[in-house]
Amino acid sequence: MSYQRRLINYTIACVNEFAEAFNLNVKEAYRYLRDFKGIEFLKDFYEEEYLLSFDNVVEDLQALCRRNGGTI
Repeated sequence: MSYQRRLINYTIACVNEFAEAFNLNVKEAYRYLRDFKGIEFLKDFYEEEYLLSFDNVVEDLQALCRRNGGTI
């Protein structure tokens, strides 16, 4: 599997985990993460975040989005 495909699959999984953690539907979670730089973060730090549990990744995403103006 190519790096690009692994990154896409991982991003999808993270969006799904974020949605579940905060009782959002997947579309809402994606938009929130996109608007507050979470998707960009996953892309830029894939190699590091991939090694963490999804719980840790969701916490990282929440903290990052809050720093960028998010309220979740």
